[in-house]
Amino acid sequence: MSYDLLSFLSHGLMPLPWWGYVVFTLAVTHVTIAAVTIYLHRSQAHRGVDLHPVVAHFFRFWLWLTTGMLTKEWVAIHRKHHAKVETPDDPHSPQTRGIETVLLQGTELYRAESRNMETMEKYGHGTPNDWIERNVYTRFGWQGVGLMLAVNLVLFGPIGATIWAIQMMWIPVTAAGIVNGIGHYWGYRNFACLDSSRNIVPWGILIGGEELHNNHHAYGTSAKLSSQWYEFDIGWLYIRTLETLKLATVRKVAPQLKLDRAKAAPDLATLQAVITHRYAVVTSYAASLKAACAVEIAGLRERHARERTGNAPSIGMIKGWLLADPASLTDADRARLAEVLAHSKVLNQVYAMRVELAALWERSTESSEQLLARLQDWCARAEASGIAPLAQFSLKLRRYA
Repeated sequence: MSYDLLSFLSHGLMPLPWWGYVVFTLAVTHVTIAAVTIYLHRSQAHRGVDLHPVVAHFFRFWLWLTTGMLTKEWVAIHRKHHAKVETPDDPHSPQTRGIETVLLQGTELYRAESRNMETMEKYGHGTPNDWIERNVYTRFGWQGVGLMLAVNLVLFGPIGATIWAIQMMWIPVTAAGIVNGIGHYWGYRNFACLDSSRNIVPWGILIGGEELHNNHHAYGTSAKLSSQWYEFDIGWLYIRTLETLKLATVRKVAPQLKLDRAKAAPDLATLQAVITHRYAVVTSYAASLKAACAVEIAGLRERHARERTGNAPSIGMIKGWLLADPASLTDADRARLAEVLAHSKVLNQVYAMRVELAALWERSTESSEQLLARLQDWCARAEASGIAPLAQFSLKLRRYA
């Protein structure tokens, strides 16, 4: 056997130092991440950005090579996740299926839901259905990843199989596992969404910006996933670069909250701003009343200790009950919360006002004028409550524009 043939079989056409293989693997897996977050997620599932046909088809082709996923399946499953979030019908909620199940069996959950034809038809509309989608990508799904294996072997020899294996695991681990699992289980929250979504870290780089999962659930159709000055969304950087090159058109981004300090009373613009930024409103409400609630909760704990009236709920439990959607509480938790509120006039009023405020964007059958009247009455009662932080929050709320 000649030396050239032996060298080809051992190292392929592109022999590299060890760090070269690492760089190449990170580069190609990052392209896959970009394809998922930009094409599948922000463009196809939520229509936040339109991509030039050349860019869109490159991503389709690349996903066929590196994942074997079909656009319609991914989009339908993700849209159903938003529509049924944290319920038993959610395809991959760690709140209903368990964190270990989602982390370790995320791919199996995806495959099981992809066989649900009702999900495909109801949530998969508007995705590509051209000749190449029907006759190549759908018909020859496993051949795409097989072709990727062959290319890697030709380029790098046996080490190419290891690179291919990492490519095949990348999306199941990062998207199906980390984003769907940890992104609904652990992290910080900018917005008090009714689901359990979390921002894993403020720097969305390794998973293309999908680390900012709570931001995404607050403004689902936004092409930009970062919302705070310290957050970075590399997927948004790529989209803006494509837009500069006339290869993408941004359709939707999260609206910016504006304040009109000269506004004396809530008006229809205030109402619209409150509804649009409802998750930010709830978050701001909790932050504004945090100190007042902490004092009351501490007082209740001291009273329990003095009177020895049984096991007092922890501070964390009480805070969780106060912030939770009432419908999400168990009967037992609802009863214990009622007991807590019965012993604190301040907590009772703060909680009741929060529930009333949230009802503003849940009353879909009422006219704008009726909702505005409710908002104006809410602000008047908040400012007359005698609870200084509640009054200050109302004064800020009425300036929303």
